[in-house]
Amino acid sequence: MDRRLETNRANWNERTPVHADSAFYDVAGFKAGRNTLKDIERAEVGDVAGKSLLHLQCHFGLDTMSWARLGARATGVDFSNAAIDLARGLNEEVGAEARFICANVYDLPGVLDEEFDIVFTSYGVLVWLPDLDRWAEVISRHLRPGGVFYLVEFHPVLTTYEPTARGDALPVYSYFRQELFIPGGEHTYAGAERIPSPNYEWQHSLGEIVTALVHAGLRLEFLHEFPYCHYQALPAMVQGADGWWRFPENNDSIPQMFSIRARKPGS
Repeated sequence: MDRRLETNRANWNERTPVHADSAFYDVAGFKAGRNTLKDIERAEVGDVAGKSLLHLQCHFGLDTMSWARLGARATGVDFSNAAIDLARGLNEEVGAEARFICANVYDLPGVLDEEFDIVFTSYGVLVWLPDLDRWAEVISRHLRPGGVFYLVEFHPVLTTYEPTARGDALPVYSYFRQELFIPGGEHTYAGAERIPSPNYEWQHSLGEIVTALVHAGLRLEFLHEFPYCHYQALPAMVQGADGWWRFPENNDSIPQMFSIRARKPGS
């Protein structure tokens, strides 16, 4: 494995127990029957009953098992062995009948020889991938002809912003492709704990994302942008009654999330 991805895997192995204990993931609520999928992805993916679904970068599998609860034959993939071990235990406990595979996304074709009706991935996944062309090729490889790829993700414009001492936010990071090294001791997004190990992250523009999918032979059906966020990405954001996070002023100035649905040609 690429040494940078190996560094990130160690980081995610440390994050997993912190996330599992957090209110953000609410594992107890999931065990009691809560479906973790947002309205956006449920509406834009559509009915999954009886369909095969591959969930890339599934973490410890709550969304994967939520798709299974909606009738999909769901397979989740993640490179963190701690996350996959937890996912398998939860899957057995709740009887979701999902399947979980521990693999780096780029290595998946050497581990799994199957095609799926749907390939799905969501919320904070692209920042962990150094090469989107290879990522898109893996997606195409695991889609059956006529199958659908769906992504809902934080907008790359939003990820250029950094909070200031005044409590607002300013664009600090490049919008365009770059690699960042984050030293250990940073907070994770779920829970107050700091994660000791370092990690690498990669910024990708919307043009890079779309072009990678097109070059892999997929046909875009839509690209949607949204003026709200899945979580409190910046301290100034406030949560609305609908559960989404927004800026208290001038919220519509920048897109905060986007979604893409693309189809592999064929029938």
